[in-house]
Amino acid sequence: MPIDSHLPPAFDFILPVERLFAALVAQADPERGLGGKMLYAGDLDAGGRALVVAGNIAGVASLASSADVAGQKQAIREGVVDFLVTSLDEALRILKNEIRKRETVAVCVAASPQAVEREMLERGVLPDLLAHGANNRPELAAFRIQGSQAVERHDADRAQPLLAWSVASAPALWLPKLDAAVGECLEPEEWAARRWLRLAPRYLGRLAKGVRLLRCQDETARRILEHVRHHVESSEIGVPVEMQIACEEGTELHCFNPSVRRPA
Repeated sequence: MPIDSHLPPAFDFILPVERLFAALVAQADPERGLGGKMLYAGDLDAGGRALVVAGNIAGVASLASSADVAGQKQAIREGVVDFLVTSLDEALRILKNEIRKRETVAVCVAASPQAVEREMLERGVLPDLLAHGANNRPELAAFRIQGSQAVERHDADRAQPLLAWSVASAPALWLPKLDAAVGECLEPEEWAARRWLRLAPRYLGRLAKGVRLLRCQDETARRILEHVRHHVESSEIGVPVEMQIACEEGTELHCFNPSVRRPA
């Protein structure tokens, strides 16, 4: 069931990123994460941008490619990629250094995906992870045969509620405090949800447009609602907060307002 939002363009981007993030962390070691892994995201089109952002949140080192100058500039402007280079050589120098340190990085080669993939195969560059849909792309079969794993959208937990929240004003001030309140309700073993909550705002940037979402168990969502209600109604969070829970049964809307204290 979709979230009823007054910001549909934001959710149109965030939701695919969230699903791809879930697919990535499903292949991660909870102790080590995905640091030190290389993701080949393919063409830096809309799907490729979503995958690179998901990879940034998950902690991989991502390689993408694009011959579209406008798309390259958009990816840099939106902070989707960290580096735009003109050759695979330049990209590999950056990637190898960051992979060795288990750091997150995203690099785009200004060339067609076909040319980059051909050179990768010629030079024996084998990514750990491949772009979404790679199992249906014959041109990537050589990578799969050698052990690369395709990132497929993770739907096993789609039955879990999707919790979304926003504030009425000053999101730069209040959303981090609201995020912290939400994080207090997550169990230590919910490391993927904690990582998403901590890093998604950073890598989604202005694409998130002042909204947050988190997929979690129903009991966790209810616990978060009551915890946030307490923070808002006690005026620890000083602006109205809107929270929505979307699940198969429908969408619930909750609006919390700070208490108005009468002057003595």
